[in-house]
Amino acid sequence: MSPCKVYVPVVASFDVEGHLIPKELVWEDGRRYSIDRVLDIRPAAALKAGGQGDRYTIQICKQQSFLFFERSSNLSGNTLGRWFVERK
Repeated sequence: MSPCKVYVPVVASFDVEGHLIPKELVWEDGRRYSIDRVLDIRPAAALKAGGQGDRYTIQICKQQSFLFFERSSNLSGNTLGRWFVERK
């Protein structure tokens, strides 16, 4: 199976400076994973699955992974973007 984007629901919040911080993600089978720490946030390409966005380096149960936020190109409305991970 080749790597691909998996769009996932994410519970996130904004801090007082306006930074978008993911707190929990829900995998395809419904399992919920609490994000223990956000280690880094930077604009980056998803090299395995394609696409670009804000790459969050996250830690879940001592495992490091990437979570991407793909911003919406529509500047009006209430859809800011979508979250995805790269399936291995």
